[in-house]
Amino acid sequence: MGEKSSDMERFAGWVEDLMRERGYDIDSPRGGGRSRLAEDAGVHRAAVTRLLQRQSLPDLETMRALARVLGVGLRDMLIESGRVTADDLPVPDGAGVGLDGRGRVTPAEAAELLGIPDSHRRQFVEMAEMIIAVSGARPEGVRPRRRDASASS
Repeated sequence: MGEKSSDMERFAGWVEDLMRERGYDIDSPRGGGRSRLAEDAGVHRAAVTRLLQRQSLPDLETMRALARVLGVGLRDMLIESGRVTADDLPVPDGAGVGLDGRGRVTPAEAAELLGIPDSHRRQFVEMAEMIIAVSGARPEGVRPRRRDASASS
């Protein structure tokens, strides 16, 4: 039981850090961060409360919703929770390009991780590449797509 308890403690701390980074006020008594996260994720507030009070881990659907709202992959959420190991969920060859432990992913990888439907994926990737280009926040190896004939993928 001690290992499960330490997994829960570590996971809850990780989620709290993500919540703070994403602007959810969980430190002031009436900050409303727990309620806002639950609302944004479409989950019961009680599930968020039980997690942050280290009472229970969320179920898979709640983890999926929290991962989406907190901007992390479900794979990371499951590994951080202690429910699975990185070996249990290996990244397929080629799919992990850019997943270097520093949170860097290509726009195409981000679309996959976020579950962007195929019908919107090209738009998402192009928009992300444009934002990266104008912001100057380009991770190594990420280049905007060119629309001319010389750019072949």
